Amino acid sequence: MRKKLLLLQLLVIVTVNFSIQQSAVAQSSWKFKKATLNYVDLSDSAKITAQPIKTVTIKLKKAKSTDAAISVMLNSIVHPGLSGIGGAFNEQGGDAFMSLPKAGRKALAEALFNPTKGSGFALCRTAIGSSDFGLSAYSYSEVADDYEMKHFSVERDTKSVIPFILAAKSENPDLKMFASPWSPPGWMKVSGKMDGGKGNDSINVLKSDPAIYKAYALYFSKYIQEYAKLGVHIDRLTIQNEIDMNPPYPGCDMSPELMAELVSGYIKPQFIKDGIKTELWAGTFRDKRSDAQNFMKLDGAKDIVGVGLQYCNPKVMKELRVNYPNLKMMHTEGVCYNGINSMEQARKRFAEVAEYLNAGCDNYCYWNMVLNETSTSAWNWKQNSLVNINRQTGVVTYNPDYAPVTLLSRYIRPGDQCLKVEIAEGEAAIAVRNTNRLVVFVQNERATAKAQNLKLEGKVYAVEIPAQSLCALIFEK
Repeated sequence: MRKKLLLLQLLVIVTVNFSIQQSAVAQSSWKFKKATLNYVDLSDSAKITAQPIKTVTIKLKKAKSTDAAISVMLNSIVHPGLSGIGGAFNEQGGDAFMSLPKAGRKALAEALFNPTKGSGFALCRTAIGSSDFGLSAYSYSEVADDYEMKHFSVERDTKSVIPFILAAKSENPDLKMFASPWSPPGWMKVSGKMDGGKGNDSINVLKSDPAIYKAYALYFSKYIQEYAKLGVHIDRLTIQNEIDMNPPYPGCDMSPELMAELVSGYIKPQFIKDGIKTELWAGTFRDKRSDAQNFMKLDGAKDIVGVGLQYCNPKVMKELRVNYPNLKMMHTEGVCYNGINSMEQARKRFAEVAEYLNAGCDNYCYWNMVLNETSTSAWNWKQNSLVNINRQTGVVTYNPDYAPVTLLSRYIRPGDQCLKVEIAEGEAAIAVRNTNRLVVFVQNERATAKAQNLKLEGKVYAVEIPAQSLCALIFEK
């Protein structure tokens, strides 16, 4: 018996030592002295094309200083499996997309969604009915008091939104989708209208009526089912876009308490009844009223998969992660800006993406991927987009934001682990890895090249970063 025990102990010791050695090999097997530098030019004079990424092979040198502006913590995982980068489909973009000839639609879809030839967007958003970039306010239930959804129809979306999504899926069959309503059908609201809130939260709300709540749950179920019939699977559903807003465009003020009641009492039971597997996510939340924190205190929080966040302070995300360590977080909308589409705005995009991924979100979602030549909503304001299409001339313009978002999407792939990075003040960085590849993103906003100190596995390397560029440093095993 004693011999067996000794043999067992010896086996354990050998196994542990072997595991440690294997771990050490795994940690030291990255080839850090050589890297592929993929970068996009973000200088004011840069001309953005459908293929903005430039590639060179570089050698890393030992830094003269041991101070590191960016330290990558290879064994500290922020997120175990990212969903990737994406953007939003809306009616205005779909209308502009469909104005192109067949070859033009194919070229643009390839540029945005093909994982090897283009941006490879992986998780994208669409509106349930009209968003502020619909061509006008509309829902799928336009007949008042249609509680059984006998007149429910997504026909309007078949003219532009759905063909655009299907073109995307033809380039990337693994494309995932999440959907959000900006407003319930007008007849379900106190105001009787989808839009025109104008700051009045007393009328821009759902009617307080269980029959309305039941009808709204059926509305969501019908939407998921009808889209699926047309070839578009909705993977995630967020209950209400910006629940603290009462805008002139489609919107709905919704308390966290009502959202929890809708999820637990109506939407989830309806989905179970209809066999719908789409995940339910709370939000989308901003940090204006602490809605995300307040929702998570409610009993209904047990019935959601995660929370959708936009325009949110990193402190809010940190608080959520500390208080709810297992909570999943999703980024739902990038900064919209004002339709100027300047390179200065594009240079700010990386810090925004880094903020959300490093806080624990599993994705980053740009807002409008495509707009028409006006960049103007049906409610008369302008916003940025990755691409503009002139419907009269057919000219496709790739805007400055397209460059950094494309670089990030090309090298942040679904399933990648997001690693912790420690950065000096004023810096931003993202690090992701999979089995065979480690990618470190860094940016240089200066008008001249700069030497960036990068700490990897205890060693500090110097990397020269081109002027006014966003770079993806790729290390392989």
